[in-house]
Amino acid sequence: MILTKMKFIYCRIILFLPFLIFGGCFSMKYDFKGGVSIRPEIKTFSVQYFDNRAQLVEPSFSQRFTDALREHIENNTNLRYVNGLGDIDFSGSIVSYEITPQSITSGETAAMTRFNIGVKLSYMDTQKPEEDFEKSVSGFREFESSQSFSSVELELSDEIIDEIIEQIYNAAFVNW
Repeated sequence: MILTKMKFIYCRIILFLPFLIFGGCFSMKYDFKGGVSIRPEIKTFSVQYFDNRAQLVEPSFSQRFTDALREHIENNTNLRYVNGLGDIDFSGSIVSYEITPQSITSGETAAMTRFNIGVKLSYMDTQKPEEDFEKSVSGFREFESSQSFSSVELELSDEIIDEIIEQIYNAAFVNW
């Protein structure tokens, strides 16, 4: 019985010995900011007001979008927000805010309606101008045409804002 226990222990040691020996050859880096890659010299950011240049204008949308972008960057990076011009600067405009019919039925009426928001973004790195870029990002949600747009507009626009901000954040900070 003692011999069996010793064989059992010996087998366990032999089995786990390679993990102990080779474990030091590999390293893992844990990043709790979701893969964010920000150069150490960048300390501040700024977000300029995103003017609404779409044909359909919802009066509070520009401010909601601008504030949501600023809050997202503040909450997900160690950067400090500044008024004026930060080490990196986000600016742009809302270029589309529209609803279009989708899924036409046999009676030539739309069963679904698509709500689309498009944003033109300018990213400026004041320390490395070669990192600057402009990008168009957009998002959409569909809703049943039997619903009035005004009853779903706020909820859907918040969802689209989140989607667009995630695209902006990934373009600026996440190196895939």
